[in-house]
Parts: sequence; C-alpha cells; structure tokens
Amino acid sequence: MEQTNQLKSQFHLFTQRRFLPFFITQFLGAFNDNLFKNALLVIVVSTAAAGSDSSTNFTTNLAVGLFILPFFLFSTTAGQLADTYDKAMLMRRVKLAEIFIMLAGTYALMTENFNFMLVILFLLGTQSAFFGPAKYSLIPQHLNNDELLAGNAQISMGTFGSILLGTLIGGWMVTLENGIAMLSGLIVLVSLIGWVSSREIPEAPSENPGQKLRLNPFTETSGNFRMARENRTVFYCILAISWFWLYGGCFLTQVPNYTVTILNGHPRLISILLGAFIVGVAIGSLLCNRLSRGAVEPGIVPLGALGLSIFAFDLSFTSMAYQQANASFSEVMPGQFFSLSGGTHILIDLVMIGMFGGFFIVPLNAMVQQRTASNKRARILSVNAIINAAFMVGGSLLGMFFLSFLGWSIMDFFITVAIMNIVVVGVIFMRVPEFFSRFVFWSSSRFKLHL
Repeated sequence: MEQTNQLKSQFHLFTQRRFLPFFITQFLGAFNDNLFKNALLVIVVSTAAAGSDSSTNFTTNLAVGLFILPFFLFSTTAGQLADTYDKAMLMRRVKLAEIFIMLAGTYALMTENFNFMLVILFLLGTQSAFFGPAKYSLIPQHLNNDELLAGNAQISMGTFGSILLGTLIGGWMVTLENGIAMLSGLIVLVSLIGWVSSREIPEAPSENPGQKLRLNPFTETSGNFRMARENRTVFYCILAISWFWLYGGCFLTQVPNYTVTILNGHPRLISILLGAFIVGVAIGSLLCNRLSRGAVEPGIVPLGALGLSIFAFDLSFTSMAYQQANASFSEVMPGQFFSLSGGTHILIDLVMIGMFGGFFIVPLNAMVQQRTASNKRARILSVNAIINAAFMVGGSLLGMFFLSFLGWSIMDFFITVAIMNIVVVGVIFMRVPEFFSRFVFWSSSRFKLHL
C-alpha cells in the first residue's frame, strides 16, 4: 500500500494541467529533432559509396555541428526573451515555427537535397535554443518547491526517452520502402501535435517585464556569465551539468565503434546498448525523487558521480575480458550477445552508468532552478545552455584527440574519462563543500533509517 502511494505521488504531476501539456510539448520537440537528425545521418552514411569516407565523416560532423551552433549564437537572446515575456507564449510561438521548419524539411527529404537538409537541421537547433531557457525557467514557476525534483526527474526521463525513440525510428524509417514519404508525414504530424499541446500550457507571465531587450550577443553573454558567477553554487552546478553532457557524450559517441570493434557485434546491437544507457538515465531520474523523499537533495550528486566512474571502470575491464573470451565470434547478433560470457554484464554496466547519471544530473538541474532569482532565471539558464554546448563539442574533440591523434583504444579512453570524472567532480565538490556535507548527512540518515 505504501509503495502504491509513493508511486502515485511520483506521477501525480501527469494529472496536472500545469505540467502534462508542457511535458508532452517538450517530449515531442526532442523526439522530432532527433527523428530528423538521425534520419539525415543515416541518409549521409547510406550514400557513402558515392563519395569518400572523409567526405562522409565531414558531412556527419558538420550536421552535428550545425545543430549545436545555434546554442552558442542564440541562447543569450533566448534567455532575455524568456525573462521579459510570457514563457508559455514564447513556447507556443517556437512550436508554431517548428511546423513551418518541418514542412520545409519534408521538401528537403523528398527532393534528397542534402544542403537544404543541413539548413533545416540548423533551424531545428535554433528553435531548440529558443525553447530551452523558457522550458527550464517555466518549471519552477508552475511547480511547488516540493514538486521541483519530481518534475525535473520526469522531464529528464522524457527527454532521454524521446532522444532514444527519435534516433531509432528516424534511422529505421529511412531504410523502408517509401520510408522518406512516411518520415516526412510523421515529422509534420508530430510538430502539429506539439503545437496543439503547447496551447494548453498555462500562462507563465514575466517576472521581469520592464527588462530592456539587448541584441548584442557578446556583451549580453558576458553579462550573463558574470550574473551566473555571482552565486558560486549555481555556477558550479552549471559546470557539473555540462561535465555530465561531456562525459555521456564521450561514451555514447563511441558506442557504434565500440560495438563493432570490441564486441564484434552486429549493427543491430548498437541500438540495444544505446537504449540500455538511456533506460538507465530514466530509472535513475525517477529514483531520485524516492531517494531524496521529494526534496532537492545535493547529497545525491556525489553518489551519482561515484557510480559514473565505478561502472565505467567495470565496463572497461568487463569489455576486455569479453573480447578475449569471445574472440572467435564474428558479427554477434543481439540474441547471441546475451548468451556470451560478459554480454549481460556489459548491458548492466551501461544501465548503471545511465542510472547514476540520473542521480547526478536531476538534482543539479533542480538546484539551478531553485537557487536562481526568478527575474534572472532564464538568462542564467541560457549560460547553462551555452556551456553545455561547449562541453559537448569538447567531448567530441576529446574523443578525436585520444582515439585518432594518440591512437588509444576505446577501453583506454573510457578508463581515462572515468578518472577525469573523479578529478573534475572532486574539484567541484571542493569548491562547493555543501555537496560533500549533504552527502554525509544524507547517507548517514538513510543508513540509520534502514538499520
């Protein structure tokens, strides 16, 4: 009975108009972005025979870069708009723009115009950049303090779930007969549903309506950075969030190559391993609320950081053992993978990395929202978006440096990143002692409770 009540309290927000339409809107937006992006990447890769590997790699990296670039260019302006105007109104306008972007995207897909597809990808990144600050600053405006962690947990679960679904469905649909036409119809339909759901989001009036809009991105970005640094805890939370995106990116971007070269796996196994990580994040996000009893608890963050490194080490050593034990197998199918020595262990490691990642990032997002003044929250969250984008680019460069330039193995790279995680979060915890002190308090209280 107690567990049932806890489950109800965990998901009660889905019965609230102040949360459900917002959740649906952001879920469909992330789904559509990844649907189109992965479809484009599959199209590029599938036509690799028509050109060189280098040109294919260039186009693939260009596509990813064009999606991230708008976060650098427009996040500052987006933060200003979200602090100045009604956030729900801004979200509705962004979703309306998405419909026209996707209509243009259908033309690009149907005509197989790669250059125009890249333009569409840039526009999708732009609408995401304008959506983000409004999205994250609206959460604490519509939710109570005791709902903030649960709301962020469910948003995180939904975001990663939509990324997984969009990635899988986008890649699958373009391989079907008439798949391009089906995909074109789907992206327009999803954008329409997203716009309809956005119209149900309750108003979220500006808490700083007199703010003057300044369009110089350089001076405003600099000012927003200074504003974010005024609160040490908030700023280091932002750095920690960004580090998570770098850390996760280092692993996820290597999964395809890791699957083929280390596990001797069939390409179908790639989706399963990616799915394991994302399912883990969803589980960890939902467990956060239970572990902290609904409060925004900084003490969970060190637990998440510790688990990220422990299971990364375990994944690396287990993968080495798997490689030695199963060297005679070639192109391992998903069903066969689980019957081989170490296969299930590897899958569990990926789930656990994702789960502890949820423990790490959900409280951090909630802390930034909770501890930022409402009249400047969106602008500070725009700083978060910019640093996140920079760290994601940094993760790609880090992989290129270790794997291409230095010629390290993927396992060496994973171990190195796990060690770097200990160093980076250690520095952050020293700068903000609250994380460690709350961890001691939280863990001791939990231990006493279960004695």
